[in-house]
Amino acid sequence: MSKGGSSSNKNRILLSGKLDVSFLSFVLILLTIGLVMLFSASYAYSYEYYNNSYRFILKQASLGGVGVVLMLIISKIDYHILRKFSWLVYAITLVMLIALLAMPPMVKGMDVKRWMIIGPINFQPSEVAKFAIILLFSGLIAANYKEMGNIKFVAILLGILGVTCVLVALEPHLSATILIFAIGIVIMIIGGLKMRYIIGGAAVGIGGVVLAIATKTISYGSDRIKYWLDPWLDAKGKGFQTIQSLLAIGSGGILGRGIGQSRQKYLWVPEPHNDFIFSIVCEELGLIGAVVIILLFALLVWRGFVIAMRAPDKFGSLLAIGLTFQVGLQAMLNIWVVTNTIPNTGISLPFFSYGGTSLLILLAEMGVVLSISRTSNIQKN
Repeated sequence: MSKGGSSSNKNRILLSGKLDVSFLSFVLILLTIGLVMLFSASYAYSYEYYNNSYRFILKQASLGGVGVVLMLIISKIDYHILRKFSWLVYAITLVMLIALLAMPPMVKGMDVKRWMIIGPINFQPSEVAKFAIILLFSGLIAANYKEMGNIKFVAILLGILGVTCVLVALEPHLSATILIFAIGIVIMIIGGLKMRYIIGGAAVGIGGVVLAIATKTISYGSDRIKYWLDPWLDAKGKGFQTIQSLLAIGSGGILGRGIGQSRQKYLWVPEPHNDFIFSIVCEELGLIGAVVIILLFALLVWRGFVIAMRAPDKFGSLLAIGLTFQVGLQAMLNIWVVTNTIPNTGISLPFFSYGGTSLLILLAEMGVVLSISRTSNIQKN
């Protein structure tokens, strides 16, 4: 990795270097397994509520195909172009997050606002916020890495991160808040943040989340913790999903019941195609299958970090680390939630959980990492 903030070939638009086949393979394998497991987990629920067993898989598979094409197209475009739009992307993200808070709640009786609907498109602005922070922080730190010991510059970064986290926390969306905060801090640390500022940054982030919870969602947060510690306190209500998830995982054993043979997906695990799809994975594929999937995520993260280390500039390196870390951390948090290791925070499993727009964004981000790998090969050659 060079010391500068941009590549010597920064004026090109299309790249001719070879992409990282290993990283691409891990993405495609995870996507394929994810689609198979989504169909298996969703068809009973889909038939019961929509009288169509293929409703979820057809949409997810079609958008997954579009996402793969988009990923390959983006991989051919020089990632340095994104740097020019970092502030614009962040500004649009802030507008969406603020507008979301002014909208009516998603569910009647619950003050939860996470989804934005624009015509036929519905998505979570928090998904865009993750990318916006990664892109903006990578660009700012790459251009000002010598200022990472300057309290004023660090304060600017923390201010940007704090505002974003507070807006997401007010939805409330605790898991996305944790993700965005962790991603921002990791990029700052990799970018050269001095140790004396790490504690201060953690305090600002935690303080923002605590403030949001105290003023807006204190009962929401406390319920999550209470039923995490003992879901059987309300076995037929707020602890139901966690209990059914644990039953699914336990009944899978070592080898699993087999693909398509889950019993818990028959309306026991609520919406098994979403955040708790990993419990169905464990039931059908068993411990061995679950370990293989975790290993695939680990290999994807490892290869992403290799690409980051080989990037020709700091911007590419930080961008690859941020995007790869996001996938790894999100997968880890989802698995912890499903196994009741941490409170249920409503976090999806990358490549597996249902959500076409989220999948498109994820595959586009993987395309950026592949673009960086192409640039690395050009520099190396």
